[in-house]
Amino acid sequence: MKKNRALFLTAVASGTMLNPLNSSMISLALISIQKDFHLSFTTVSWLISSFYLASAVAQPVTGKIGDLIGRKKTFIAGLVLVALSAFTAPFSTSFLMLLFMRLIQSIGSSAIYPSGVSLIRDNIKERQASALSVLSIFASAMTALGPTLGGFLIVWGDWPAIFWVNVPFILLSLLLGWYMFPKDPPKEKESIREFLSHLDLLGIGFFAGGMVFLLWFLLSFESKIHYLSGIAGVLFFLLFVWRELHVKVPFIDVRIFKTHRRLSWVYLQFIVLNIFFYCLFFGLPLYFQDAMHLSVEKSGLYMLFMSAMSIIISPITGKWIDKTGVKKPIVVGALLSIVGAVFLSVFFIKSTYWWQIGLILALLGLSYGIGNVVLQVAMLKESPKEILGTTSGLFQTCRYLGSILSSIVLGLVFGTEVSPQKMEILGGVLICIGVVSFIMSLWFARIKMKRVHVG
Repeated sequence: MKKNRALFLTAVASGTMLNPLNSSMISLALISIQKDFHLSFTTVSWLISSFYLASAVAQPVTGKIGDLIGRKKTFIAGLVLVALSAFTAPFSTSFLMLLFMRLIQSIGSSAIYPSGVSLIRDNIKERQASALSVLSIFASAMTALGPTLGGFLIVWGDWPAIFWVNVPFILLSLLLGWYMFPKDPPKEKESIREFLSHLDLLGIGFFAGGMVFLLWFLLSFESKIHYLSGIAGVLFFLLFVWRELHVKVPFIDVRIFKTHRRLSWVYLQFIVLNIFFYCLFFGLPLYFQDAMHLSVEKSGLYMLFMSAMSIIISPITGKWIDKTGVKKPIVVGALLSIVGAVFLSVFFIKSTYWWQIGLILALLGLSYGIGNVVLQVAMLKESPKEILGTTSGLFQTCRYLGSILSSIVLGLVFGTEVSPQKMEILGGVLICIGVVSFIMSLWFARIKMKRVHVG
């Protein structure tokens, strides 16, 4: 049984890691792609922005499809799409073709996570938190090691190598998943028209339009703000809410955010968590290289303190949650983020010893590892089983919102230069964000206690 559990989780994790791997690995390949296709850096950077945009929309949409046609089918289909991009993108004859393959990669890898979480909930009944912590370990490792791996691959085989590297992970996940995942429950045969009516294409269109315009508006803060895109995003979301309240079979029943308030709170807290930590993921390498004048290699080694601690604490957090529930870990994770932000503001900038910087980053990694696992488990527990794919997809969309909002925070704080004084200001901002997260965690814990007491 333990062997089957390990193989099952390996199948899921080796698939779900493809999205964070490919979102982080591309950064070091941009200059090489820019030279090959003779483009501006701004144009080439759409390989990153489009991936975020497509993933933010595709996660809940593919999750909904998984709820309708089956989680195994959707998981396998996602792997096939990533494989298509991996084999085709290296032979792109134009940047437009490469961008299209990158979008295929984004959609395919986005389909895997919500289906994978649903497969774990449906098939692993014991120690689910520990099982989900495996996904967090793989995701944290790939987010942290993606740029480093990308650097080695580019030296070895130029930018096409960052697509080829997906192949062994795809094959591992595909072979294990094909044999380890049980067949999807039989569905009643439907015509294409009936299936599309369950899918609510108009609702998906309004949601996609709102998300794309909103993210475009947020991304524009780094240059010239596009107010029209922000207005368009709000209008599309209003149309989306109106549609979902009136259609017979909605894409996302928006009433769930009222009836399942704790699920809504998990989404909000996950956005806050990702604003906090993506400020560090994006901001610290800039500080190390521009203010401390460290090499890329040394900057990467410092970042490993945070990512390694996150990886170490994730399985421990999973076991902790299995024993005590999510209430205490969710509060402790948020509290540690405040402590880490205080140390960052007071001691980090003045530290002259590598071990002092390492300890502060490890403390922050401790908070991230706990928060990432506990919110993922909380989302799983608070989601209605029949729409878990959709709610899991929305959970990942919150990650992208948080990461984009963090880039706005960094742009406002750092401006045109990265200095110790600006880093001190960022520390103060992170303390405020940490306090917000802590207050939200106390509210969540209080509601949980009240519900349990009544029951």
